Amino acid sequence: MKPKVLNNGIIISDGFRFVGSVVIDHGQITRIDMGRIDPSEIPPENFDVYNCEGKFILPGMIDEHVHFRDPGLTEKGDIATESRAAIAGGITSFFDMPNTNPHTTSIEAWEAKMARAAEVSAANYAFFLGATDTNIDEILHADYTRVPGVKLFMGSSTGGMLVDNDSALRHLFTDFHRVIACHAESEPIIAANRNRLLAEYPDGIPVGLHSAIRSREACYEATSKAVALARETGARLHVMHVTTADELNLFTPGNLSGKRITAETCPHYLCFTDESVERTGGLTKCNPAIKTENDRRELLRAVADGRIDVIATDHAPHLLAQKTGLNALTTASGMPSVQFALPVMMQLASKGYFTLEDVVEKMAAAPARLYNVSRRGYIRQKYMADIVVVNPDADYTITRDDILSACGWSPYEGMRLHYRVEQTWVNGQLAYVDGRFTNAQTPLAVRFDV
Repeated sequence: MKPKVLNNGIIISDGFRFVGSVVIDHGQITRIDMGRIDPSEIPPENFDVYNCEGKFILPGMIDEHVHFRDPGLTEKGDIATESRAAIAGGITSFFDMPNTNPHTTSIEAWEAKMARAAEVSAANYAFFLGATDTNIDEILHADYTRVPGVKLFMGSSTGGMLVDNDSALRHLFTDFHRVIACHAESEPIIAANRNRLLAEYPDGIPVGLHSAIRSREACYEATSKAVALARETGARLHVMHVTTADELNLFTPGNLSGKRITAETCPHYLCFTDESVERTGGLTKCNPAIKTENDRRELLRAVADGRIDVIATDHAPHLLAQKTGLNALTTASGMPSVQFALPVMMQLASKGYFTLEDVVEKMAAAPARLYNVSRRGYIRQKYMADIVVVNPDADYTITRDDILSACGWSPYEGMRLHYRVEQTWVNGQLAYVDGRFTNAQTPLAVRFDV
């Protein structure tokens, strides 16, 4: 098989932007040149050449927070369908969460998911283990060259894996030395809010009051507790889907490198406000709840100044019938995001909230550094050739016909974008090009350096 040349594109990696070319051979990046490689150096009989003039050449995005619903909830989506949507959106590696059915709280359940992904995934894959009050000793002995970390539902019963035993929490924070990825909401505050609103709305709490149930106080209470425990024990804490300006005060600006406590947010918290939940009939209902316009603006600032270290999707598809409702307690929480997250983030960058370099940092490089991903997240020689080519001059509106997730809808329908993923390379093979999938199926299990 001939080497591939992505010629004369705008490369963004390592915080730099320059016109250059990338050579791919045997699944790896073998050469990076400034500018255009002269045709005499890459004759067509020896190289497959792709003209990328005017296009962005980016490292493949690493989505460290997805719910691909496999096993047990596959009517909403599965590893096969959702990983294809991911590569169509420039996401070449994903880390899946443990609240499937059965929960991924044992090595046996983790191995079953790995085997399933090896058979059907279109993207590189990894799976979190989930912490419970009783499995800490088992997860301490997992192979963290293959597992990204542990997902902790701290203070919230989301997913049915609430760790509410202080002794178990301290055991985890003291003795676990990899990433603790934390969903932090206070269950007692959520329960009190729910009971108060049920008394006020006995026939059903309106869906627009979801953020009054899963309130900013619930987020801050749990996040501040997690941060305090991490500071005391030295644990490597990563707080997922941060939603409030209040929580941002708990995190440090600047580059992720050297931090022991980091934060993630998601594109929907940067695009929508709590008012969207009622307006969309529950489509943007998620946990933690989307908060106010002021919170949205502060989160945008935090992406730029580094208090937010990582952007992930929290991709969580539900059937449309499970989403459309007027009751805050029965309308499902979560939304699909992997297909459009990168173009949406690039669109936000074009409005001046942050830079395209920030987008690549938060969605590719920072996840790679956070989890010590082996040879991914950058365009560098000898790195795996996970690469995305993006057209910055597209002009299109997202429609339902565009959607590849099995659930068949997106919260971003109707959004006008100017960035479109044109090519996605997975381990050096062109997996997606100009709106179609190729026959290349080359994903690998993500490896982690320890």
